[in-house]
Amino acid sequence: MGAAIVALLFALPIILSPSLLNASIQMLIAALFACAFNLLCGQAGMLSFGHAAYFGVGAFASIHAMEALGGTGLLPTPLLPIVGGVAGLVFGAIAGWFATKRTGTYFAMITLALAELMHALAPHLRSVFGGEAGLSSMRMPAWGFNFGDSTQQYYLTLIWVLVSLALLFLFTLTPLGRLALGLRENSHRLRFLGYDVHRLSTVVFAISAMFSGVAGGLQAINNEAANYVVFDAGVSAGVVLNSYIGGVTMFLGPALGAIIMTFFSYAVSDLTRSWLLYQGMLFVLVMMFMPTGLSGMLRWVRDNSVKYGLFRMLPVLALWIVAALLLSVGIVFLVEYLQQMFSQDYRSMASAHPGAPWPTIKVFKSDWRPGAFTTWLFPAVLLIVGSLAVHLARQAWFRLTEIFALDTNGSPYRGEGDQA
Repeated sequence: MGAAIVALLFALPIILSPSLLNASIQMLIAALFACAFNLLCGQAGMLSFGHAAYFGVGAFASIHAMEALGGTGLLPTPLLPIVGGVAGLVFGAIAGWFATKRTGTYFAMITLALAELMHALAPHLRSVFGGEAGLSSMRMPAWGFNFGDSTQQYYLTLIWVLVSLALLFLFTLTPLGRLALGLRENSHRLRFLGYDVHRLSTVVFAISAMFSGVAGGLQAINNEAANYVVFDAGVSAGVVLNSYIGGVTMFLGPALGAIIMTFFSYAVSDLTRSWLLYQGMLFVLVMMFMPTGLSGMLRWVRDNSVKYGLFRMLPVLALWIVAALLLSVGIVFLVEYLQQMFSQDYRSMASAHPGAPWPTIKVFKSDWRPGAFTTWLFPAVLLIVGSLAVHLARQAWFRLTEIFALDTNGSPYRGEGDQA
């Protein structure tokens, strides 16, 4: 399975257009950044709200390396992410030493404060960050490649991302990586066993920052520029959302979330101004109904398909898919309709003709009049039928578990309330 995915990734430049290939580069960078963050959050249980600081430091360090030695570059272009990784490691070790003095909410607030400090200082430190305009440079030819087209940039990014993910995964298998799980589960027990918890936390923090710096370096090489926006709180919030939507309980869960949400923003941001609202709604729904994320949902489907049989699971899955589609269409219709209805442009159009019927609003390539009964009946039916499909899906799932219990035990299923 893994080999097939890697083969598909290497074949993408043949399949995709240049614009989609550029979007794929952003997906790969976001995936690496999310997995680097997850080493700290999912593996070690330390939630950082300021990981954009190390991503940004890696980006600016790579730009400076590109401009070094009169513009010839400190290192060949394919090796420039090393500079971003080293910068992220050094800055992460310093920041981590302070941040890991505290845990829980205090740790999260310290990381947020450090990132906001960098965001506030960057526009004023022109020699380092280039002021508000930022810094720019050019990718220099190296090793027979000019890195002037999207294909060469894609393969450079892909190789670095695959190598970095492999190193991150190998780290989780080392004794130090296993101890990081102890930080998440019970740091007091580790301290009781004689481990220096603060030093261990700092090392994990620094390694996470190092790979975040590599991702930032790849971003700088791809854009040939960096400015203080990379330190913005939105970048830190984005990696948190991507990781939890994908699922922090699995190694590649954050990568899945980052790829899906990056593609979502690429595909939907040009279609609607409410795409950030949809992103927030998806995050809330995942946290409420799928706390293990999308990867956890896929694992649930796989495990139960093996346990109960794919044929038995198909009706349940079909009902859930139908319910999700109906509810999604109904919600999107209402959001898009109300967003246009309460916009300044629409109010101006309506007030230009007092006494006349309100102008129609185009949603799903059809015109809908605000005062028409069918306009509000359409989303209401979708939401009601979708809710009914959710109920039927739950009932189908309960019946499946009861039948399985009867088949395996030879007696009717007995819930907790039926036990004596």
